[in-house]
Amino acid sequence: MKRIIECVPNYSEGRDKAVIAAIVSAISSAGAQVLHVDVGEGANRTVVTFVGSPEVVVEAAFQGAKKATELIDMRRHHGTHPRCGACDVLPLVPVSGVSLAECVDLARGLAQRIYEEIGMPCYLYEAAALRPSMTALSACRAGEWEGLPEKMSDPLRRPDFGPYTFYEQVARAGACCVGARDFMIAVNFNLGST
Repeated sequence: MKRIIECVPNYSEGRDKAVIAAIVSAISSAGAQVLHVDVGEGANRTVVTFVGSPEVVVEAAFQGAKKATELIDMRRHHGTHPRCGACDVLPLVPVSGVSLAECVDLARGLAQRIYEEIGMPCYLYEAAALRPSMTALSACRAGEWEGLPEKMSDPLRRPDFGPYTFYEQVARAGACCVGARDFMIAVNFNLGST
């Protein structure tokens, strides 16, 4: 049986259709099957859901993150949803034939590769977290992109993979939260009121 995992990256700058198309193309070109693209206009973020074998999903996630850092400048990004980077969140979710523990190892390797090859700092969260204080995604995102300079210099809040100083590449791309978790079911209601 084919081992399948799901990855749901959250890319900022969701209003630019060309940027979204390029990121989705980078993901599918790596061999992953894109299941859904959810453009959140008001939040200015896009969620891409894709599946494949563990190796394919990790490569697709890396290629998507790489393309996002090439095309998105966080210094110009504004939106209503909490975010800390051009490729904000990359959770690996076991679907079939792969365990959460295996996703933890994959997530840690992916985060290290993103930092080493792209230069984007990474926080590990949920089951992949190395520090109990950073298990929750909200802890990794605390302060959002604007708070990264302070977080990166704080030994208790700096990225798991990345520099301890805020420099040009980080200013442009921000940081990425890479994790391993079980399925998350969310229900969103849009109210027509203020």
